[in-house]
Amino acid sequence: MKIRQNIRHWAAKKALTTPVVGDVANDKLVDLHTSIFLNKADEERREERREHLDDFFDATMDAYVAALEAGFTEAEAREITHVQANFDFFNRGWTEMMEIPGDELEEHYRRYEAFFAEHGITIDDPLGEFRPAEGVAEAPGTPERLETAEYENALAGFADDVYVETDEGDTVVGGETEEPEDVDPSAAPGLDEDEASA
Repeated sequence: MKIRQNIRHWAAKKALTTPVVGDVANDKLVDLHTSIFLNKADEERREERREHLDDFFDATMDAYVAALEAGFTEAEAREITHVQANFDFFNRGWTEMMEIPGDELEEHYRRYEAFFAEHGITIDDPLGEFRPAEGVAEAPGTPERLETAEYENALAGFADDVYVETDEGDTVVGGETEEPEDVDPSAAPGLDEDEASA
């Protein structure tokens, strides 16, 4: 998958792994992710998906922190959560919200198979043990989209590794960019009220 990485992503990592501020960052990042992905959906479908996405992204924040604790890089941990979301979107036929085409899901799963298996995550069960006890709000699917899927917001051809686009426009394969020193967690997306890409 190709993702961007800048100071705001490092700030989000710092915020989510810092006591007290982590809860605020979590809520803001959930709101941000829900907004970003709803904007890819048809306008008449957005509100019916909002609560589901809020619940789902809240659970993936825990997966992100668990991936960091397991030794994955920031980019890999973030990619894991985006892969989980794409599993969910595929299962629901929300193909217009997908970042990767459906025929690359298996390859992405295999790259993180050890982590996914440890936490009970599969393509059919994208949250695994991160699913909240109270569940995730339901939302209507659009399975008919799978029959003629265009994946209009997906980038194909990046399934073999994590590709990180830096602020300078360079693409780094493997997600091995250097974490800046003294990152301010308040610069995380949502915390400074300046919306940015997930």
